[in-house]
Amino acid sequence: MPDINELYQQTIIEHHKKPRNFGKLEHYTHHAEGYNPLCGDHLHVYLRVGADQIIQDVSFEGDGCAISRSSASLMTESLKGKPLNTAKELFNEFHDMLLKKLDPAKDPHHLGKLSIFAGIWQYPSRVKCASLSWHTMTGALEQKESVSTE
Repeated sequence: MPDINELYQQTIIEHHKKPRNFGKLEHYTHHAEGYNPLCGDHLHVYLRVGADQIIQDVSFEGDGCAISRSSASLMTESLKGKPLNTAKELFNEFHDMLLKKLDPAKDPHHLGKLSIFAGIWQYPSRVKCASLSWHTMTGALEQKESVSTE
């Protein structure tokens, strides 16, 4: 059975090489551009939100490190079909986990596969890489054109 570090590395590599929901979404209702000046990660997040406040579809495009791309890929998988209030809850839990305010091994959460990023707090320069897509998604929902991690 692989340990958590090996599983983390495999997941990051897989989602970096074959990101899910990559590309510009047609007929999106929300969009924002995100940028991490520290390492140069740059992406766009697109969402199609229905009148029922459900995320019908979500995608991203752009360039970034393996952590940034894999986090965006896993985020899109996690948000599809979810109500907006659930998306905001996932953002808060993910962000708290990255800052070690939430321990998915002990605290209740709804993160599922996203908990693979639980150890990222040990690498402070990578926290912004992992959170860029999430901040960009939140910015899109708040009708912001662009978001920066600075």
